[in-house]
Amino acid sequence: MSEEGGWRSTAKGLRETPKSPERRPIGDVPEIYEFGPFRLEPAERKLLRGSAVVTLTPKAFDTLHLLVRNSGHLLEKDELVRMLWPDSFVEEGNLTNNIFLLRKALGQNPEYIETIPKKGYRFVGAVRRLPTAELVRPDKPDSGENGFEAKAAGSRYAPVSLEPTHGPTTNVVPHAAAPPVREQVSTSSRAKRTLITAVALVTFGALAYIALNKAWISKHQVSSPTSPTAPAGVAPAAFAPPPHSIAVLPFVNISGDKEQEYFSDGLTEELLNSLSRINELQVAARTSSFYFKGKDVDLPTIAHKLNVASVLEGSVRRAGNTIRISVQLNDAVTGFHLWSQTYDRELRDVLKMQSEIANAVASTLKVTLLGDAAVRIDVGGTRNTAAFDAYLKGSQALRRSHEAKGLETAIAAYSAAIQLDPNFALAYVGRARALDELASWWAEDMEVPTERYAQVGIDAHKAIALAPDLGEAHLVLANSLAGQLDLTRASGEYERALALTPGSALVLQHYGLFAVLMGRTEQGLSASRRAVLLDPLDPKTRLSLMDALINARRPEEAIVALHDALALGPTFRLDQWVPYYVLGNYESARIMCESNPRFSDYCLAEIYDKLGRRAEAEGALEKYKAVNPENWYEPAEVYAQWGDTAKALTSLKAALRARDGALVYLKTWPLLDPLRKEPGFQAIERDLKFPN
Repeated sequence: MSEEGGWRSTAKGLRETPKSPERRPIGDVPEIYEFGPFRLEPAERKLLRGSAVVTLTPKAFDTLHLLVRNSGHLLEKDELVRMLWPDSFVEEGNLTNNIFLLRKALGQNPEYIETIPKKGYRFVGAVRRLPTAELVRPDKPDSGENGFEAKAAGSRYAPVSLEPTHGPTTNVVPHAAAPPVREQVSTSSRAKRTLITAVALVTFGALAYIALNKAWISKHQVSSPTSPTAPAGVAPAAFAPPPHSIAVLPFVNISGDKEQEYFSDGLTEELLNSLSRINELQVAARTSSFYFKGKDVDLPTIAHKLNVASVLEGSVRRAGNTIRISVQLNDAVTGFHLWSQTYDRELRDVLKMQSEIANAVASTLKVTLLGDAAVRIDVGGTRNTAAFDAYLKGSQALRRSHEAKGLETAIAAYSAAIQLDPNFALAYVGRARALDELASWWAEDMEVPTERYAQVGIDAHKAIALAPDLGEAHLVLANSLAGQLDLTRASGEYERALALTPGSALVLQHYGLFAVLMGRTEQGLSASRRAVLLDPLDPKTRLSLMDALINARRPEEAIVALHDALALGPTFRLDQWVPYYVLGNYESARIMCESNPRFSDYCLAEIYDKLGRRAEAEGALEKYKAVNPENWYEPAEVYAQWGDTAKALTSLKAALRARDGALVYLKTWPLLDPLRKEPGFQAIERDLKFPN
């Protein structure tokens, strides 16, 4: 299983977006727009057809606003992507999905959105602009929270506010989705799917419960999200982060060579991982810390967003095989400087230097390293200069790779590191992760040699043999075993990974979902909430929470997690339609399902049936089966929802024979509930040998 994903897929379609061009000026007075029978009210985030509200996902709404505001003008795809996702790395497919949703909502006769081949899109409908001050919300400043009124420097068009919604919301809605990245666990079959890592809303969990108890929207209504505001006269709570909490910001590359960026980023990540092995420290995870790379954000703001008391920043200068690293630790609450040091070392001593920095940070924060914590700080590393360099290049390729070619680059780099130092445990872990993602995701579109599936487990075992206390190695092995449905051994490896690296958001994420799927609900959700606390700015962690909450039979909370995840950035999860479906909100479920046509057939088969469109439901299932003839789990789910018990059990038995990794969900997945009293279903559950 890829370490950011799960048995049920998530998305990751990513590419770096350059800085936006100059933006056309925007008036201070909000406008409304009319075209055909439609009325667009950006300040209220509503699209009306006559008096009826037209349901749109927030990102589709933002896309429409951009197009309408610039009606008659070509908006190039790159510019639209930059405007809609200014701080994210996204694929063009995200934009294509938004256009698909808009055309579906607006209709094709007349056609409002023109595609300019290989260029972009143009809104071609006749638009009337109606300035009005009446649409300004009295409880919100005119700061761009409702769409394009906030003006970000450096772009020609009006931007969309992308600040995540922290805390509860009373309006919970489907969001636009990115193309899915299937980061799967299963490595023994091309048809297997991944275990979605569970992550929960820790910082805002209590508030979310209150919001849901007070204001769960009608199950048939979809509305736009609004940011929560504090009641009048109530001062915000004082900032009081945990005392031993820290964020490690990306070290600045001052080598004068942009090609050395992989080195400075890699050193930062390795130091962050070393610190996360110290039990007493709470270390913000990589995704959240790297969120601020290249941004002019002050330390108090960073500290508030990550809920940390201290921030470590630094710079790296590399000249051949010598490096200079300058680091500084700051108290993020008071702004006081706590500690700083400059290290001049040979590259072969970088592992020792990481340990020195980690120990100095721990000492400054008055954290006592107990037992073998000091030893685990630099576990699994190498003193071979060339091997370490190859390893960092592999890690960069793995982080940036979202296609088979990039994963092959990562695998080659890790293999080179292993060849240079056969005892480099972390390199085996890295290669196993890359192989797992390649085998489980890209295997559906390309031929992957069978031995590559087996190599994941081989590399994980080798890493553990070299470094038994390397938590990352135990996590990779646990994911591999779970994908093979060896659930008892997988459970033991997850436990070992958590014991060795209790401060790793990634470990907590995987451990948490697996525990929920095994029936240890509260234990799993507790770990998942801890993971979100450590990685609050990663949307994948909140989508994992959604999955865990679905399996914990808490669909309302799952929708809150989904809402907060998609507010952080474009991403996609195959199951994001399920909480709406479980609550009977089939129209919202349909919107979420159709937001990515590539994966919509099997969920539409279930949703159309509930909407009374049985012929379309049967057609959708047949289409899915034709494209995925070796996948048996999803048809079983469809048949279960249709009430066809015999076909559902037949499909599940076929999935069991194929050792489909998705069967790890069988014990807790709510859409299989119609089968639970059937002897045939109970026999399959016994055969899977779920651990107690």
